[in-house]
Amino acid sequence: MSLKKLRIYNNLISTPRIIITCLSAIIVRYYLMMSKYQSVIANHVEVSTPLNSWKRVSEGLYLLSLNINPYEGDLLHETPLSLYLYKNILQVFQGKIHLAFITLDVTTAVVLYFTTKKFTEDLFVEEEENKATYAKDAEECFLKPDKLFKSSYYVLLTYLFNPYILFSCVGYSTTVFYNLYLSVMLFSMVHGIPVLCGVFLAIAASVSFYPVVLVLPITMYFKYAIKSHTKIIVNLTSFVVTSLLIFVLCSNFGTDFSYIRSVYGCILTIPDLQPNVGLFWYFFTEMFEHFRELFIYAFQINTTILYLIPVSLKFRKHPFLLTVAVNFIITIFKSYPSVGDVGFVLSLMPSFSHLFPFSQQGFLVGTMLVISTSLAPILYYLWIYCNSANANFYFGVTLSFAVAQIFLLTDLLFSQVKRDYMLKYGKDRKIDGEEGILCLE
Repeated sequence: MSLKKLRIYNNLISTPRIIITCLSAIIVRYYLMMSKYQSVIANHVEVSTPLNSWKRVSEGLYLLSLNINPYEGDLLHETPLSLYLYKNILQVFQGKIHLAFITLDVTTAVVLYFTTKKFTEDLFVEEEENKATYAKDAEECFLKPDKLFKSSYYVLLTYLFNPYILFSCVGYSTTVFYNLYLSVMLFSMVHGIPVLCGVFLAIAASVSFYPVVLVLPITMYFKYAIKSHTKIIVNLTSFVVTSLLIFVLCSNFGTDFSYIRSVYGCILTIPDLQPNVGLFWYFFTEMFEHFRELFIYAFQINTTILYLIPVSLKFRKHPFLLTVAVNFIITIFKSYPSVGDVGFVLSLMPSFSHLFPFSQQGFLVGTMLVISTSLAPILYYLWIYCNSANANFYFGVTLSFAVAQIFLLTDLLFSQVKRDYMLKYGKDRKIDGEEGILCLE
């Protein structure tokens, strides 16, 4: 199929339809922000964590206006550069912060749309070039252009109307900024812009620390998808230089290095045990103090490098999937996750619509997500306000929420393995005359 015909397929969704979708999302967000539900949503622990609460940012900005170091206590966990950015955004939008969050959230959705649009184009072109190497009876596994290229629009829809993303935006969670950084990083990665990719990876890592491990998947992308060693070097150089620049700027804005303890120390040592949708808070609440350091090392290794090397080796030929998978692992196991983090990775799932026929746990995962999301605020209210439940009830819900994400991720990765097998060997699973067993290696 010619590139011209490919672009015709890829433009099945017209620009007016995208504009109408974005306007609808803006109206929904604005209505919720102006309603009485805004404060209710913003105060939920599933939405606001110690790291992304706008209330804490507001207090930090107020302390800064009084020439008081906002990092002296245990209030603020945003970097000085982020605080400076928020201050200027408030000035640009003249204090109407809801307009800033709406603008950034819709911008993220549009960036993800163009990211997945480029990804599906490259995926289709790659398959067209390699069709001669596929098994003869693997036609049913081939990509269907009319469905594949609609996936970018579904990503747009999923992000804009995902309840997790809506809650994050309406609740003024600074995860909205973090998601924008990640989306621009992905956009520049698939479009082969190593400088921009390195810059936004450094910005995302300065905010949350964990995205540092995305260096390896991005390197895999430039090596196997872009096939350019020069861009790998440029990307790594821009990442290192930007990280050093951010460190210098933060030191100047913060006048000292106290922000390191408040920002990265909080992420790594988990001093604030406020409940959230993650797994850290319960374990460290119940743990004996003399075991704390051991489990901090164990949990942080689990979040960062434990799965990185094996997953990268197995899916190095699918670097975009690898990047999303590593980000998904970070989302599940990070110390202070929120529903905004989960919503971001879930919104990227339609870009892998070609793997859905091979998945097996969609219904189970969907049911678990719906039930755990519905029960979380109820059980938290019973625990904290009614005193008729305890931490075990709420942790059971967060554990179910994490297990659902794990099932989704493993199902997605296994679907890719099954599709690769069928493209190479066809429907017949007999190897040397015996029935083969398909398994992850």
